[in-house]
Formats: sequence, C-alpha cells, structure tokens
Amino acid sequence: MTTSASSPAGADGPAAAPGVTGTPNPAGPIPAGRVTERLVEANKRYGEQFDDPGMDAKPVLQVAVVSCMDARIDLHAALGLELGDCHTIRNAGGVVTDDVIRSLTISQRALGTRSVVLIHHTGCGMQTLTEDFRHELELEVGQRPAWAVEAFQDTDQDVRQSMQRVRTSPFLPHTDDVRGFVFDVRTGLLREIDPA
Repeated sequence: MTTSASSPAGADGPAAAPGVTGTPNPAGPIPAGRVTERLVEANKRYGEQFDDPGMDAKPVLQVAVVSCMDARIDLHAALGLELGDCHTIRNAGGVVTDDVIRSLTISQRALGTRSVVLIHHTGCGMQTLTEDFRHELELEVGQRPAWAVEAFQDTDQDVRQSMQRVRTSPFLPHTDDVRGFVFDVRTGLLREIDPA
C-alpha cells in the first residue's frame, strides 16, 4: 500500500498539494480547504473504479481493534487485515474511554464481534500531555471540556488499564478474548502486554 508520504504524483493523478507528503512542510501550513479538496478528488477517482463487494456490516473475523489515531500506524497492513475483517476504533492514545465502550458495545451486541485487540504505540503524543491541557483549554475558550485528556506516562500500564476497562464493563458480553499490545513505530512489530 502506498501513501502520499511515499508515492510521488504520477501521470494518472493530479499533483499533491505542496506539503502533503507526510513530511513537515517548510513553507508553512497548507491553506484551508486544499487537503480536503485533494481527498474529495481522490474519492471521485475511487468511485469511478469502485465495485460494491456486497459485504455485510458484521466483521468477518468477529474482532474489534482499538488503536491510537497516530498517522504512522497502518492497522490493516500491520495486522494482515482485509476490508471487512474487523471493526476499527481509533482515538488519541488508543485509550478505552466511555465512547470506545459505546462503540465496542454496539460492535459486540449488534454486529457480532467476540474478540478485542487493544493497541498503543511507542512515541505516543499522549505521553507529552497532562490533564493541565483541559485547564489550558478552559482558559482559552471559557469552557472546561467534559472529557478527560487520558494522558499517560507508562504505555504498558495504560494498555493494562484499557484491558481492565474492557474486561469489567457491564455492557460488553464478550470479555474472554481481550489482548493488549504496544506497536513499535520504528520496527512495525507488536509487543504483547501481560494484563497482570
């Protein structure tokens, strides 16, 4: 799989907007709307070749994967997954929050998943934040966020906490197969975390 970070513009498509290469843009931020327009144009090309696979909304492998939203993690490639194999739930840090429990509950109760895989990663930006982030937001906008930042220092411990939140949720009927991992962004490998 190629991405804008690794594939130059070719004759078969428009040139990428300056700075949309997956690397820092020394010229500054991309003007508002340029990235979104690029995505919309890419979708038009995708739609021209799209062939409805006729899949069901229920994941074939009956698994839900919860991971960080970090752009360096290509979950499908890293886990050998194909379209339709799993539910993917991503947020900052890959932390199990109330909204993740909401999604997992729907995934299990309405769409038949049975297994949960939790993935944090090395070099996570959540390790650089604290709950002070909420206070700073309150000072800036005049309203305190209702959500917690869920920052952490110890990645392994946060994976354990996330596993515990899944295993003890009263809303999830399937908590026997819950496993947690740390993805190394430099090697591409998973390291399993012992829940104890």
